[in-house]
Amino acid sequence: MARQFYRKGPDHRAGAPVTFLDVRRRFEFRSVEIGRWVTEPEKQRSAALFYDALCDLMSILRGTEPLIALRGTLALQYGIGGRPGVSAHYTPATRSFALAKNAGPGSIAHEWFHAFDHYISTKLFRQVPPGQFASGQWLTRRDAIPHPLNQRLEACFKAILLDTSGDHPSDLFRQSAKADQAAGVHYYSQPEELCARAFEAFVQDAPLKNAFLVQGTKESEEARLGLYPQGAQRESINQAFLAYFHTLGRVLQRTQA
Repeated sequence: MARQFYRKGPDHRAGAPVTFLDVRRRFEFRSVEIGRWVTEPEKQRSAALFYDALCDLMSILRGTEPLIALRGTLALQYGIGGRPGVSAHYTPATRSFALAKNAGPGSIAHEWFHAFDHYISTKLFRQVPPGQFASGQWLTRRDAIPHPLNQRLEACFKAILLDTSGDHPSDLFRQSAKADQAAGVHYYSQPEELCARAFEAFVQDAPLKNAFLVQGTKESEEARLGLYPQGAQRESINQAFLAYFHTLGRVLQRTQA
């Protein structure tokens, strides 16, 4: 039996079926690839789920279609290019995000933010090394390109990575570093991972709900370990993301008018 995903939001398709070709055309992805082991019924169902999830993300961000596919630079893969034990991942070298068949749902918001974090790095800084994320660059650089949008993006990174004084690591970073130490890895405390999880929380807290887009920031094992923002920090991050993306959305709407 096909798995069901909770969703509470507007009907973007007027009940009509869609294909992955519709997904590509609507958002102008650079390419959309589907694994050969994905059956036709699975393609039809997954296309509708992707379409709704990406429309929901666009609504939450108050953005436009070019934002979702990052002005046609982003590629989407489903049921292809997987890695052992990894349900979803973003690859900077190819600017593509991939979800494994039957294993990636709920990961779209996280992987999309990785893609955005990578894309926006050259808008926030000059001379960014290949494959670097804006969040990681922000921690080590003080030469951001002066622009009101960049100032709002920097406020997002500050709310995620630093405490209220701006001089010490945030609670989210400390909990993530503790989890890394316990597991003997350096993963959860990486700036790009902290920011992607913070973005997930922001998306899940929006009035529009879609479990295919995001889930698990409140009642998962990771949430219990403190790997998602909580309390006052979560609210601060949400407000920073809201200010940034809604301002960005207005700019994009003006340029497309």
